Amino acid sequence: MSSEQMEALDFRYLLLEYYKKLGLKENELAVLLMLDHLLGQKNYLVTPDLIATKMNLSAKELDTIYVGLMSKGFISLETGKKTKISLKPLRKKLYEAFEEALVKENSISRNPEKNKEFKRLKEVFETQLSRTLLPIEANMIGEWIAQEIPEEEIVEALREAMSKGKKGMTDIDLILFQYKAKMDLEKDGITGSNKEWDTDLEKAMKIAKTKWINN
Repeated sequence: MSSEQMEALDFRYLLLEYYKKLGLKENELAVLLMLDHLLGQKNYLVTPDLIATKMNLSAKELDTIYVGLMSKGFISLETGKKTKISLKPLRKKLYEAFEEALVKENSISRNPEKNKEFKRLKEVFETQLSRTLLPIEANMIGEWIAQEIPEEEIVEALREAMSKGKKGMTDIDLILFQYKAKMDLEKDGITGSNKEWDTDLEKAMKIAKTKWINN
């Protein structure tokens, strides 16, 4: 992707879309959005003290977040005529995530069976939600297919979300994550009632994430 094409993409849209995929936490997301805002106002050396005047986080908390973002390669310090904070490393990671999603989408369109599955699921979602899916929502279905999540499991997650009055794709994605967490734990002989999982989803996600990291 050329620099001109990358600049044409909406940075904030990409950040909100892919921050979870990049492993960013919500407080880091908020700091990065504020950084982008302040840099846009020509505040080149945006320090934790400056951001603290705009956010509810303390300068000490922001300093810790800054160090974390730099160590993980999301922001950098550029030196020249003026020393300034740069979001170029983050932009590069976001563009790479975007391109990866496009590759997955294209691979589905080139696979007749997966393409049929995508069209079936898209039709089911639009029927159940009584509206046309946004491109970003359709792309999420494509990502589930690329992850080899069974079609019936995706439909089940949709219906479960709707039964709880939730119609957002992120809600459905969370339910699919819960399904995977249950399956992974059950493979190791760990079981739990549906009621326990439904009432303590966050705990289940934490256990699952920890287990994958250890593995």
